[in-house]
Amino acid sequence: MTNGIGGSSAADELAALSPWPTQAPAITRGEYADRIAKARGLMAADGIDALLIGAGDSLHYFAGVPWGQSERLVALLLPLSGEPVLVCPAFELGTLEADLKIGGDLRLWEEDADPSALVADALRGWGAGTLAIDPAMAFGLADRVARAVSGVRVVSGAAIVDGCRARKSPAELALLAQAKAMTLEVQRRAARILTPGITATAVRRFIEDAHRALGASGSSFCIVQFGRSTAFPHGLPGESVLAEGEMVLVDTGCRVQGYHSDITRSYVYGEADAEQRRIWTLEQDAQAAAFAAVRPGATCESVDAAARAVLVAGGLGPDYALPGLPHRTGHGIGLSIHEGPYLVRGDRTVLEPGMCFSNEPMIVIPDRFGIRLEDHFHVTDTGAAWFTQPSPAIDRPFG
Repeated sequence: MTNGIGGSSAADELAALSPWPTQAPAITRGEYADRIAKARGLMAADGIDALLIGAGDSLHYFAGVPWGQSERLVALLLPLSGEPVLVCPAFELGTLEADLKIGGDLRLWEEDADPSALVADALRGWGAGTLAIDPAMAFGLADRVARAVSGVRVVSGAAIVDGCRARKSPAELALLAQAKAMTLEVQRRAARILTPGITATAVRRFIEDAHRALGASGSSFCIVQFGRSTAFPHGLPGESVLAEGEMVLVDTGCRVQGYHSDITRSYVYGEADAEQRRIWTLEQDAQAAAFAAVRPGATCESVDAAARAVLVAGGLGPDYALPGLPHRTGHGIGLSIHEGPYLVRGDRTVLEPGMCFSNEPMIVIPDRFGIRLEDHFHVTDTGAAWFTQPSPAIDRPFG
């Protein structure tokens, strides 16, 4: 094989990798303070007295605490003015202090206590009448808080959270750009280790190791599909083994300081046939049409419509009918790999500079093969800018 597909080995490719040379700077404490201030501005506009953010990506966003959600309540309670409150299990105090990037009143609870009472006490002290809750908080946790704060109106905090997180700052764009560049390099090297008989498991293992060699903590996820399996957007159970002439689909990503990459490449191992080339070119054209439709003031759904129009003109679809595009054209991305808004019909969110999206109008030919080209862009003052350059050709997937 040539043009970057096959011809090498996992050992040789890994030996050539070293930690990423240009590291994007971390989010500063000043930027965390700006995020808190923006949230308070949105709270004031909506008549919200306090905002409760649970462990997860939004707590990472507002406070720098990169913890996953569990059954224990860990939360930021942000009043309209005054010092934030951090609710946390007492035994986690040391870890919290090490991660925390904002100041606040730490209110700790022991294992036999009800942490919801700490939230209720703080709200009473502030005289808060309306509490907005993080929409990503597990229902069980949110329900216990809502029961504890009787007399306080409880509403969704989605407008506040999304209103802050949807538009990325220059520092966030730099972290996203690094993550995506790293994954594209891993994709390029993964293509070089392919050979007939290699398993999808072996390729996934290489991709994990390659992400680590570049300085990531490994792959945040990894999908490797060959042949018929590529006709299913997220693959089929069981092992896949590569054969000559089969479509290859690799979809993977990593995190840089919490910010995600998510890059997909599709190509053929061997000589592509006429149908594979035709569908690959339609996919490329649909991705380009979606990118060209991006501008401030346009809606998310208009970008999806632009991609689908190309596919319908090529005899696919319409809508979600197969052969065609079975899912949305793209998703927002940042600290969450999938976050709003979405490039899909019905999402009338207006595009604004700083919003970041995947662009992946996958084509599925049922029970035969699928092609997904996925790159990401951010909205600029005049249109869109790619984080990674799209794949140029089915037999030159990396140029």
